[in-house]
This record gives sequence, structure tokens and C-alpha cells, in this order.
Amino acid sequence: MTPFAASGEGLLDHSLPRAEWTHEAHLAATTWLVRDRPDIAIDVEIAAIISSYNVAVGGVNDDTQGYHETITRAYLSGVCAHVAARPSGETLVACVNALLGSPAGQRDWPLRFYSRDRLFSVAARRGFITPDLASLPGAC
Repeated sequence: MTPFAASGEGLLDHSLPRAEWTHEAHLAATTWLVRDRPDIAIDVEIAAIISSYNVAVGGVNDDTQGYHETITRAYLSGVCAHVAARPSGETLVACVNALLGSPAGQRDWPLRFYSRDRLFSVAARRGFITPDLASLPGAC
């Protein structure tokens, strides 16, 4: 199993150490879920998957920390678009590395679509809000 798949498995079974739940791990796990886990309805289940992981490792999901719906949905749209554009048969490692090296893999990528105040609002954390600067690339 690759480290990227291990991040996804650790997210699902809550075994990924909290310190390893980095930006890169978020993207690797999401890419693995989108590409390699068709049994998971990612668009339906992502909020519960991440929220339950956060709680299991001692975190909370409230107005200031933990799960952020709009950021998650923005990155999910980027990951889905990225995966759809990649060559058939590409390894997970190559796919994730290409994502991390692309604009959609950057930490500030959602700010291409959202003003800072809108993206970091409590409303955006608690529920999906539409972008105010540009349209997201699409959904899974």
C-alpha cells in the first residue's frame, strides 16, 4: 500500500495520527477516495468521514476549527477535475504528486474562487456557500 492510500485508509478507520493529517494528506486521501474507492459516495460521505475522523483523534468540529464544508467542497471539485483529466492507468503516487504540483494542490487555491472573508466565515465552515470570485471546476 502506498503512503497515499495509507492516508486514506487511516482517515477511514481513524488510525492516521492527527499530526499526519496535513494539507498534503487531505489531498492524497481525497484523491485515493475519488480514484480507488468507487464504493464510497464521496460527495455524500465526505463530511461525515472527515468530521468523525476529527473527533476520533481528539479534535472538534465547531465554528472555529475542524471540518470546513466549503473548503472541503472546493478541494473536492479540484481533485475530481484533476483525476478526470489524468491518464488511464496512472499510479496513485503519480496522480497525487501531479495534483500537489498543480494550482489545485496549493494551500491558497480556494482563494481563486472565494474572497477571504467569505471563505473563512462561519457560514462557509458550517455549510457550502457559492464562490464570489469565480466558478469552481465542477463536482464529482
